[in-house]
Amino acid sequence: MKSHRKELWFNVPARMDLVNITDDVAKAVQESGVKEGLCLVNAMHITASVFINDDEGGLHQDYKDWLEKLAPHNPDLYRHNRTGEDNGDAHHKRQIMGREVVVAVTGGKLDFGPWEQIFYFEFDGRRRKRALIKIIGE
Repeated sequence: MKSHRKELWFNVPARMDLVNITDDVAKAVQESGVKEGLCLVNAMHITASVFINDDEGGLHQDYKDWLEKLAPHNPDLYRHNRTGEDNGDAHHKRQIMGREVVVAVTGGKLDFGPWEQIFYFEFDGRRRKRALIKIIGE
């Protein structure tokens, strides 16, 4: 059984934005030498998400608009912000979008369905953040 760990670091200048990390994850799988196994990718911050979907700009904007309606960035709405933070909305957005994804590794490559890509979705940007890639298998 092989195991490989890699961190990806981000500095997303916008408060909320997506970064396509598919190529970075594919490179980590290749580096791992794992031919058959699983690849876990998770956001290492409680105000960010990792998810899989289509790399289509309209869809990405729809996600942003939808999340902003569900959990608007309004510091007066969230008790969490009484601690001196202003990111209560970011915690809610992360809860909706999830923490991580797991992708099968087959033949040494990510085993995706059509159009699937991996994204890091930041909800409280403007500072350095990271995601973890963990690959296990044979």
